[in-house]
Amino acid sequence: MSDFRAELLAAFAAEHREHLAAIRDALAAEDEQGGVMLEPAVLREVFRRAHSLKGAARAVDLPGLEALAHAVEALLAGEMDAAGGGAARLSPQRLALLHRGLDAIEGQATAMAAGEPAPPVDAVLAALGAPPAPPGAAPAKDMAASAPADPVPASPPTQAPLPTAPTAPDGYLRVETARIERLSAALYGVRALIQRQDSTAAGLRGVEAELRALRRGWEGLRAQLPADAGLAPRLRGFEAALGEVSRRVGGLSRQTRADEAALERAAMALREEVEAIALVPASSVLGPLAGAVREMAREAGREVTLRFEGMETQAERRVLQALKDPVLHLLRNALGHGAPRDGRRAEIGLRVTATEGGLTVTAWDNGPGPDLDAIEATAVRQGLLAPRAPGAVPPSPDQLLGLVFEPGFSTAASVDHLSGRGMGLSVVAEAAMALHGGAALRRRAEGGAEVVIALPPSTGRRPVLLVEAGGQVFGLPGGHGLVTVGPMLRLDPADLSTAEGRPVARLAQAGAEMVVPVIGLATLLGRAEEPVEGPVAAVLLARGAVRLALTVSALRDARSLIVTEVDSPGLDAALVSGAALLEGDAVALVLRPDGILDRGMRESLRPAPGAARPVPPERRQRHVLVVDDSITTRTLERSILEAGGYRVTLAVDGVEALNSLREPGASVDLVLADVEMPRMDGFGLVEAIRADPALSGLPVILMTSRDSPGDVQRGMELGASAYLTKQGFDQQALLAAIGQLI
Repeated sequence: MSDFRAELLAAFAAEHREHLAAIRDALAAEDEQGGVMLEPAVLREVFRRAHSLKGAARAVDLPGLEALAHAVEALLAGEMDAAGGGAARLSPQRLALLHRGLDAIEGQATAMAAGEPAPPVDAVLAALGAPPAPPGAAPAKDMAASAPADPVPASPPTQAPLPTAPTAPDGYLRVETARIERLSAALYGVRALIQRQDSTAAGLRGVEAELRALRRGWEGLRAQLPADAGLAPRLRGFEAALGEVSRRVGGLSRQTRADEAALERAAMALREEVEAIALVPASSVLGPLAGAVREMAREAGREVTLRFEGMETQAERRVLQALKDPVLHLLRNALGHGAPRDGRRAEIGLRVTATEGGLTVTAWDNGPGPDLDAIEATAVRQGLLAPRAPGAVPPSPDQLLGLVFEPGFSTAASVDHLSGRGMGLSVVAEAAMALHGGAALRRRAEGGAEVVIALPPSTGRRPVLLVEAGGQVFGLPGGHGLVTVGPMLRLDPADLSTAEGRPVARLAQAGAEMVVPVIGLATLLGRAEEPVEGPVAAVLLARGAVRLALTVSALRDARSLIVTEVDSPGLDAALVSGAALLEGDAVALVLRPDGILDRGMRESLRPAPGAARPVPPERRQRHVLVVDDSITTRTLERSILEAGGYRVTLAVDGVEALNSLREPGASVDLVLADVEMPRMDGFGLVEAIRADPALSGLPVILMTSRDSPGDVQRGMELGASAYLTKQGFDQQALLAAIGQLI
């Protein structure tokens, strides 16, 4: 068995275990009758796992396991269809059948790992209502005239063991992928500390400038003082002390700048070394998909030319692994929908490119291209578009193509091995979003369609445009991706008008005037728009022919910032990609330009609302005390609550919160607290509040990632008014809980 085959099977061994564990976890919550209720999102995830498992088995030529995974997928698809988009209850019989299929899949993989003959699967397939498994992988016949050689052998041994890590040759050390990922994460932390050092250095330079101004002012004042022999020695002593302080601050500032530059160079060298370890050629992960596509084409009786380009491109293994399933979906869709209608030979391609702006993966075909009429009809049927009046101008092609990534969106008339049951492109969008990137469907100039996945650099600084909206600072990253950010605009009220009840602006671009939809960033983020007099600040977002003018309260500046992962309740993952640290420990949420553009265009396509809602009577603004030791979480929770109309005070732990509550005149209506905090945790805070007669009736919500039944019970027994967990949390749930309590 070749080294590549061994590596491929080792990767499959890890992947199939992950998929099986996730499916079984979802099926574990049996009810009293022995069945299980699956919410729509859970059901889709289970289906996606089975679908991915089938594709992985196909990629490594395991036909028996693939047939089992397909049968499980088909059973789940039937449950999804029956549920009609809602929750589904699997009966005990169906649940037992699913577990039988999962057990058979595991039996196949276990036999492969042990080098033993694979158990027969026909009886299990018959029970699942599927046809018998094929006797083995058919010999591969290369139909890719210009494609690179398939790295998967045409007829791999069907009983080769799934290997363990081989002994490394002298001079090399095998390192677990997880360790490399932790090393990369540690590098992010180092760079965040360097950014904090940048803020300190900037503050020190400011102090140095203030001292120089103070010295100049003193010299002017000194010249105006009358001569006094008794005061002269004291004045000379003061001037000497002021000069010494100025020299010391200047020296510290110079040393800080030197240290800052040295740290930046060291971090850059560390990043290069980490990347040298973590990067692998795209062929090592995506190359085997060529064999899977050829096999699918043979089964469908189609002749296809494959073109895999840029397979030597280096990228992080974890990124390529995360893209493998979505890319297989794209190639399957291209095979199913990309056959030319003019008799030409079908051509499917995959291109990987890497630049300083990030990684781009493009899957394409030379077929008829996207059917815009079918896309519009499906969008109207699913409520994504309003029906178009006779004679009305249709939405632009770019606007329609952006809708195909919605969950459940499919124009396929039938379901087979090649179609994804409407899952394919939504899976692609979700995978790109998880990697802080985006995806777009385009028409190819040469004919056909292409889907582009664009990902930002995984490490290093990113150029970010800082803007203000709804009382908070946000960042719009540029330099990568599918959306162009800029130019910055000043929209004169005379340039603003309405079209079909929606605001638009007339802009001069490339020597021509165009009408561009206008929407406020605060509105998209669910915040109150601030009134503006005179010209309106805006940023133009563009992707292809789609343009959107995004209005903001103010345009701050453009700078290079380190963007870090953020995982906090209430965030819309489609709009927010991370956070960046600013001066004074302030946090700017970094937005997804593609998500903002898509959301804004969807809003502009919807019919304008009717009469305005009546304004509710004015009432006293409620006051919430947020207690959390994480500055990012505090900032995000404050933004959610302020957008909901609440006044917010912050505290870093239970001790500071109690001191704030006991201050004379304090008027807090509710406390929102984390559990794990220094000095005094959330449990201790609840206990102290309930023991204080002046505070005992104050509502307290505990919100934490500690979701064990014991922790929940303890919090409620101590007197918490509500206990919310961060794992499945959204901002509407928080606002609803607060609204019920106050």
